[in-house]
Amino acid sequence: MRILGIDPGIAITGYGVIEKNNGDYTSVGHGVIRTSNNIRFSARLEVLYNELMNIIDQFKPDEIAIEELFFSKNTKTAIMVSQARGVAILSTIHKKKPLFEYTPLQVKQGITGYGRADKHQVTKMVTHLLGLEKPPKPDDAADAIAVAICHANHRKHHWINEDTQNVI
Repeated sequence: MRILGIDPGIAITGYGVIEKNNGDYTSVGHGVIRTSNNIRFSARLEVLYNELMNIIDQFKPDEIAIEELFFSKNTKTAIMVSQARGVAILSTIHKKKPLFEYTPLQVKQGITGYGRADKHQVTKMVTHLLGLEKPPKPDDAADAIAVAICHANHRKHHWINEDTQNVI
């Protein structure tokens, strides 16, 4: 099973692709999509959309998992990140891939066993589970891998309607 995890953001969106076979995880690829704040916001969303479409084409995931928004005190930032998240969802729909969504608490719980784990603990566990020599960088990519691993651990609880690709 190949899973693409996405940690949405407007300046930086992390992505991580893993395979899970017989309980073992393998890193297939990871990185970030950066958009410049020197271009129009709509152009930044377009860059994000195009890059995600290319990543889906390149890695050919079976399923895609995306982190839900953690609402911060900065409403403007939250709205911008929400729009970036919407673009990530749209790219998934356009590629007709099953989509799963997880809260930050679920991701932390699914990776470390503790829903209030800090970034260092999550990155350390991602590194361990994938058998990597050093932690994935930048943090946004490590977070996206964590989303993918979280989904791999939870996917047995989901059923997918093959006609509509909707989660049941």
